Amino acid sequence: MRRRERGGFWVGLTATILYPVTWLLARRKVTGGAIPAEGPALLIMNHPSLLDPVFDAVFVHRKGRVPRFLAKHSLWRLPLVGSAFRATDQIPVYRGTSAAGDSLRAADTALEKDRVVVIYPEGTLTHDPDGWPVLGRTGAVRLALSNDVPIIPIVRWGTKAILSKGRFRPLPRKTVEYLIGEPLDLSAFRARPVDKELLQEVTDLVLLKLQELLAVLRGETPPGLPQTGQAA
Repeated sequence: MRRRERGGFWVGLTATILYPVTWLLARRKVTGGAIPAEGPALLIMNHPSLLDPVFDAVFVHRKGRVPRFLAKHSLWRLPLVGSAFRATDQIPVYRGTSAAGDSLRAADTALEKDRVVVIYPEGTLTHDPDGWPVLGRTGAVRLALSNDVPIIPIVRWGTKAILSKGRFRPLPRKTVEYLIGEPLDLSAFRARPVDKELLQEVTDLVLLKLQELLAVLRGETPPGLPQTGQAA
């Protein structure tokens, strides 16, 4: 029997709320590889819906781990939500401020403490109208290159059908599918100097891998990446 990572009162309370919510909204199907039962791991995931963190938190917790998300710092100001985020060691992102680098350092520390960190490489909801991951920021890649831990690409599809563009469609009950990819081998990149070219090359690799996995779930041909380059 898999030993569950202990999360404390707030993790238990959050699970008590989110488990029935996600069950009511959708059936869940998981295929593919695995999340390590112990030790650090960086989970890199697609992000087409505001519901993604809710379902992803339950998904990771069902695997016996307590997820640590990088999320907008404004969420820490919300009543109850902010308390839960602080108590469960979630990681605030201060994008566009002098504290922007603090989030990556906090994520580094979480991985050093053998925790599971979840990051969306696009940094926000995808800008692609069809929900494909197409434009990545460098934070996920910087984190991946600076930590010698399992880097696991995971895609999820179905949340966009429930909530997208402000439209909430709980009925009929949907199916949310997950596909866990094999850990990415970034060893060929670690010896190179970390510059703009390297960051974009690895970001492209990550996004294309997510598209490849998502194409399996959707049964569609992925669009590839735009020619304009990646976001900073």
